[in-house]
Amino acid sequence: MKAQSQTVMTRLSVLLAGLIWMQTACGQTTTDTRTSSAPGNTGLAPVETKEPNSPSYKPAFAGQTRVAGVKTNTPYEATVLSESLNSPWGITSLPDGRLLITEREGTMRIATAAGKVSQPITGLPKVDSRAQGGLLGLRVDPDFAQNRMVYWVFSEPQSAGGNLTAVAKGKLSTDETKIDNPTVIYRATPAYKGTLHYGGRILIDKTGNLIISTGERSDLVTRPQAQSLNSGLGKVIRITKDGQPASGNPFAGRADARPEIYSYGHRNVQGLAFNPVTGDVWEGEFGPRGGDEINRVQPGKNYGWPTITYGIEYGGPKVGAGIQQQEGLEQPVYYWDPSVSPSGMTFYSSDAIPEWKNNLFVGCLSGMHIARLVIDNNRVVGEERLLADQSQRFRDVMEKDGVLYAVTDQGRLYRISKK
Repeated sequence: MKAQSQTVMTRLSVLLAGLIWMQTACGQTTTDTRTSSAPGNTGLAPVETKEPNSPSYKPAFAGQTRVAGVKTNTPYEATVLSESLNSPWGITSLPDGRLLITEREGTMRIATAAGKVSQPITGLPKVDSRAQGGLLGLRVDPDFAQNRMVYWVFSEPQSAGGNLTAVAKGKLSTDETKIDNPTVIYRATPAYKGTLHYGGRILIDKTGNLIISTGERSDLVTRPQAQSLNSGLGKVIRITKDGQPASGNPFAGRADARPEIYSYGHRNVQGLAFNPVTGDVWEGEFGPRGGDEINRVQPGKNYGWPTITYGIEYGGPKVGAGIQQQEGLEQPVYYWDPSVSPSGMTFYSSDAIPEWKNNLFVGCLSGMHIARLVIDNNRVVGEERLLADQSQRFRDVMEKDGVLYAVTDQGRLYRISKK
């Protein structure tokens, strides 16, 4: 199958009681005849139809899970631009519209809007790419056209053993073949001899500071560190471009807390995005078996892991005391049970597809789709699943000038745009 020829086109017509779903092959069309009225007020059934892992766990408020379904009215198409990427993990845009993409083994590549992919960009520090590790999220400096600076997150092996989530920066060479002068600016200590839950997303806020997500490294022995203010594990952190705690962080000046911490009580945050209306940071994180979350990140708040969760252990037992709500611990804006494995995400800020404006798009791994979440007053009021027929693990998604670009674990680069 030629990647350049594969196009999935979605057409929507009149409101029907059922769904007509045609399996897509190369060059064919996926057609769905459902339409929606006002987003979040459609009367469509929730998109999740599987039984929850924890049917006795009840949401804290209406619409916290399995919200009503919505369906895009605007005709759009999704085109596979390339299938030649090697385990891509993060994607961002360069000022000229091309895409800069990380590959887990430790290289970056540049892709054009037409899908032409460069040779590997080398020169980055060594990564530990076992299991969930490797070269992870990235962003380019807002002044990239002048300074050519790139910032990225990776799992860094330690000489004394173990590994950790690290943040580095360096200059993309003028010939675009390597990263010059790579420098590690932050390490989320302590290191641990494991291969799971690194977090790994990165944003640059309006003040020029970096917002980074870290994981709690998964194992029972490390989980409590998500609740510890003296650990870098299971956190959203906010640092300067030189790796120092950013001014105005909520725990600055406290002897019992690390000043770089912005929020805590997280499990494994692989999605970070700015809400274009409020400017708030939103995050997506993996639950265990069920309990995947979308949270609005507020400085200094505790998001509960592992004290509260809507998930259970992979083997079936409850996590800890098996509670879902506790005073002083933040509730997720939205959660999924069973899991969809939410990874990279972005808000859609363009008018190109008006009904998508300010919606949140989440790449889902085990769910094998892109989740579209309609947000109203910091609540999810509608959910849609895009490209669910593609059988791809969507690792990251971004928006540029009204176009969504997504990468998958299987090596694909997608372009999703108005038809």
